[in-house]
Amino acid sequence: MLKVRLTPKSARDEIIGVENFGGEAVLKARVRALPEDGRANQALERLVARWLKVPPSFVSVAQGGKSRVKQVLIEGDTETLLRLIDARLAELAG
Repeated sequence: MLKVRLTPKSARDEIIGVENFGGEAVLKARVRALPEDGRANQALERLVARWLKVPPSFVSVAQGGKSRVKQVLIEGDTETLLRLIDARLAELAG
């Protein structure tokens, strides 16, 4: 599970970093899609899949479908995914 704070209706689809939200570190993401009929959630799933270079079918919004803060489930080997997430976050920070 990856906690993500999503901003819909942005200029572009992007993962922009990590922020403190409610005392927790959350991934901050933006998507162009409107928050209607699940479009922003679907755009987030595609964005996270592209960011981690995993198949889109491995990524789903598990909780927070109508909230800005979402729990995104990423299927796969936990150790591999943790290394991949750490590497992507290091790229953002660098």
